[in-house]
Amino acid sequence: MFTELAPYRNFRDGLAAGELRYMQCEGCNQPFFYPRVVCPHCGGTRLAWHKSAGEGAIYSLSIIGEGEASYIVALVDLDEGFRVMSNVESTGEAPAIGDRVRARAVEARETAPARIVFDRLESAS
Repeated sequence: MFTELAPYRNFRDGLAAGELRYMQCEGCNQPFFYPRVVCPHCGGTRLAWHKSAGEGAIYSLSIIGEGEASYIVALVDLDEGFRVMSNVESTGEAPAIGDRVRARAVEARETAPARIVFDRLESAS
């Protein structure tokens, strides 16, 4: 259900439950992310929450830093039709554009709120 005045809170509650929640406009049927009170596609206000399966493909990425201190920031196109910017946590070979990834909720720490990160899925070779 759409919480009209607190979409950010509903999103955060989803993270606490280990879910990636996104919104979809009931007027134009477009999914979108980051939570908001007005559809960015048509300006509609009839919005519904959905739980993402969390799988998608890397659209773009940047590797920042070198070695052990590096981290990966990526734009990920989720299968439901919306895009998210987050980190890709990778061991071994660096991820590439087009690689399949899966979202994972990371619990809040003293210095950082809960967030979504992505892990690269193994290819089906």
